[in-house]
Amino acid sequence: MPLPTLEASCERFLAWCAPLLTEDERTQTEAEVAAFLRPGGPGRVLHAALERYDATAGVHSWLDTFWPYRYLGRRDRIALNANFFFLFRDSVQSQVERAAGLIAGALNYKRRLDQEVIPPVVLRGRPQSMVQNKFLFSTTRIPGVQQDTVRTPYTSEWPGPSQARHILVFFRGGMFRMDVLGADGVPHSLDDLEAGLRAILDAGAEPPGSDAPVGHLTTMARAEWADARQSLLACHPGNADALDDVETALFCVCLEDAAPADAKEACDQLLYGDGGNRWFDKSVSLIVFRNGLAGINGEHCGLDGVTVLSFVDALLDTPAEEQSRQSGAATQGMPALKPIVFELDDALRDQVRSAADAFAAYGANTATSAVSVKDFGSNVPKSLGVSPDAFVQLAFQLAHQRAKGHLGATYESIATRQYQHGRTEAMRVVTPEIQRFVAAMEDPAADADTRRAAFRAAAEKHVARAKECQSGQAPEQHLWELELIQRRHGAELGVTEQPALYRSPGWLKMRDDYLSTSSVPSPNVDYFGFGSTSSRCIGVAYQLLPDLFNVYLSTPLSVADQMHAFGDRLREVLGELQELLASEQHEG
Repeated sequence: MPLPTLEASCERFLAWCAPLLTEDERTQTEAEVAAFLRPGGPGRVLHAALERYDATAGVHSWLDTFWPYRYLGRRDRIALNANFFFLFRDSVQSQVERAAGLIAGALNYKRRLDQEVIPPVVLRGRPQSMVQNKFLFSTTRIPGVQQDTVRTPYTSEWPGPSQARHILVFFRGGMFRMDVLGADGVPHSLDDLEAGLRAILDAGAEPPGSDAPVGHLTTMARAEWADARQSLLACHPGNADALDDVETALFCVCLEDAAPADAKEACDQLLYGDGGNRWFDKSVSLIVFRNGLAGINGEHCGLDGVTVLSFVDALLDTPAEEQSRQSGAATQGMPALKPIVFELDDALRDQVRSAADAFAAYGANTATSAVSVKDFGSNVPKSLGVSPDAFVQLAFQLAHQRAKGHLGATYESIATRQYQHGRTEAMRVVTPEIQRFVAAMEDPAADADTRRAAFRAAAEKHVARAKECQSGQAPEQHLWELELIQRRHGAELGVTEQPALYRSPGWLKMRDDYLSTSSVPSPNVDYFGFGSTSSRCIGVAYQLLPDLFNVYLSTPLSVADQMHAFGDRLREVLGELQELLASEQHEG
């Protein structure tokens, strides 16, 4: 990843935050940036430290420290707040058939990864980094009081691919270890896997420890969960072995009693569901409902949506029978099964129940909506000569203006995996061009030509900024890492106080999201989703395919009316913009 110059990041920061500020706020922010940039000022000192770090042997990127801090340093709950999900296309299979097929596909994918025969994804002619694949299997986030850690293969403690042979299966809060690979590493056949899953469903009628499913603890804020984990280990010596089975499992399969009646209900279950039937710290949890609907919940610290989507596409593009055949699976009899039982004292039981109640209340305080727009997909903007992503992002802004009466800071995730260890860049969507576009659309006196010209200018600016972000030329993560360096090393660097730039109106308003948006499209996925990021933010996860546009919205219950209004206005705006641009072609 290229390290931007300090001057370039500060210049971009001022340009990016300016549309959100009043004249006085802009003047104040400019003054703080000038102080940050002055010779010998805090910005110079912190950036020099980052340059030294970037040049250090063994450092892949100046972001090597940033990413663990960003994800592992968060102290609130990751369930609903950080984990993300995909809802798979329906397969019209039974629960057991679907689950066994997904397990077979995952085992085949692991085999191919271990043999290094999966080619890298190529986007716009450039191969993408595959390092995140190391976090797909046998990876578990471990809670810490100050910062979490990750237990994963490909480390000095656990070199090479995972040699684990088991997965973790949940049913009604009960946990089971199921060996899906034989003693010689050969995968079990589909019939074997189905037999094992049916045995778990039978045993799960009265699951062990069901009065206090320990999975609920993974819904807690991280420091609280870290304390609870230590209590688990201290409570009984057998709990260490139980945790080891959980944390080393290749992945998690959650068999659900629920049979969602529609997409929204399925999405809500995938996002949070019954916290007792999950281990939210596992990197990959395949979730299969009683009616055969299925999806995945992903832990975000080592995995971005694009990596999980490559995995999902590999699972779903090829029939389960062929996956099993490719993996060399063989009939070996029913897989070895073992209930995973935690010994709890009264205090831990109370803690589990308290965590369950708190998370249920948190879920109930989250409003969601599944918006499916008929007769719209990426083919429509393309036919009108517009970038599909620019089209929908401009539609989001106009819908937000009409739903809430104003624009607000908007985040869009931009992938940077063409760089070694690249992940994502933070793009801020609101530009002066977008302001002018929205103003033109809301001005009754503006004619169609004026509105189209404003739309085209805003779309072109959006595409240009996205390209800058893709190439690493963006200010937010750079300036944020400088702030984190001050926190970690300020005393030794002589920057003992947080620079005032990070308390400026520009910095605070640019990062106070009203919309948090991301898209990870696949023909195998109906919906993608995540929780909102603040008390007034609407999370906007969208699937934009040639003939499909599905959006999952989430927000705190207190602003549910605004979220629903946004969804309604979005449907209207998409048709309005389509008509506006189509009339230009007709006139031409």
